[in-house]
Amino acid sequence: MVKRIPRTFTAYRFLATLLTPLAGALLKRRLARGKEHPTRIDERRGSAGMPRPAGPLVWVHGASVGEIVAALPIVDRLCAREFPVLVTSGTVTSAELASQRLPVNAVHQFVPLDSPVFVKRFLDHWRPDLALFVESDLWPNLIFGTTQRRIPLILLNGRMSERSFTRWRRMPKTIETLLEQFDLCLVRAPEDAERFGALGAPRLQTTGNLKLDVPPLPADIKALTALRVAIAGRPIVVAASTHPDEEDALLEAHRQLRLDFPRLLTIIVPRHPERGAEVAALAAAQELEAVQRSQGTLPSAATEIYICDTLGELGLIFRVASVVFMGGSLIPHGGQNPIEPIKLGAPVVHGPHVENFADLYAALDKASDTGPVADAADLAARIKGLLTDNKARARLAAAGRRTIESLTGAADRSMASIEPYLVQLRLEASAHDERA
Repeated sequence: MVKRIPRTFTAYRFLATLLTPLAGALLKRRLARGKEHPTRIDERRGSAGMPRPAGPLVWVHGASVGEIVAALPIVDRLCAREFPVLVTSGTVTSAELASQRLPVNAVHQFVPLDSPVFVKRFLDHWRPDLALFVESDLWPNLIFGTTQRRIPLILLNGRMSERSFTRWRRMPKTIETLLEQFDLCLVRAPEDAERFGALGAPRLQTTGNLKLDVPPLPADIKALTALRVAIAGRPIVVAASTHPDEEDALLEAHRQLRLDFPRLLTIIVPRHPERGAEVAALAAAQELEAVQRSQGTLPSAATEIYICDTLGELGLIFRVASVVFMGGSLIPHGGQNPIEPIKLGAPVVHGPHVENFADLYAALDKASDTGPVADAADLAARIKGLLTDNKARARLAAAGRRTIESLTGAADRSMASIEPYLVQLRLEASAHDERA
């Protein structure tokens, strides 16, 4: 329950209410940029796209793809115990992921914009009995609207980077009040627990990183076979989840590597698929033959750069990789999750900026006795060593798998912490049935 609301939240709520009439214009603009789903736009106003399932409903919310991926082991376990699950997120890519990977007993909706009107409409319809928020998507009206209805609220896989910690410390009462709304904060690592505790989270448990427990990414067998036929015998470098200002370095590394590997194919998977044409233009500027997968094209013998600007195909791409470079790490972005390629047997290389997964990358580097690459030349040299030494490539992949396996178990620990709340839901449901 909300005990006190600082003036920052009173002002935020007033401003959000004042701006609610402009939501239509905002959503229209986002729709034009491909950031909203054209047939599900009303969900962002809190209007449900389907009926509420019967029985005690567990609501799992994550901002985007990474958070939904982290939540999958928990969603799977909840559904296996026959709890209906509502999963919400805020991006088109996460909705696509949900459509592919959620179990039968789970449904997806877009989270409403953080307006009191939209949040009320959303909660009035869904009436969740337990809310699990993943990582760090802390929308004030959504949080207060939930706790004001006495819905238990738990933070799953909580993470707090040093940068976010420093920013929140400038608003100590604001973040303390937000964190006080959580009945329980389950965080990834001791460093996260220390930061959350310093900011005022009252009930903390360190349960580990849920992303380590996610099963290997699936792949369409027909599409995988077609791709393997098209690239047969070629060394394949995959640059996954790349960001602006990284692709130029990756393309330069390809230019250096092709001197030793003339049949080299570099597959670039931009973090945001809508950037496919932009990446193709960068390749053309460096006089590299590039094609986009979104245009229904497979790489030919002449293709040097294959741009995988589609959704939900990383499981396919990682399966054909000789080496994987994880994006977001050559620039000060914080790095992307390396777990998925490692679980599919790929050796992983990364840049120096991996703050978002610092502990994991440190463990991987220690296990493999390697470190980050600094720039395009360093990346080319590291990849050349791996492509010319099959044993070194196998050792790197094996070290990665061993490290990931040693760190699993977060889903079981998280479920154990959530168990008392699930038992209470069962008891309340049974009491309701008896009264009925």
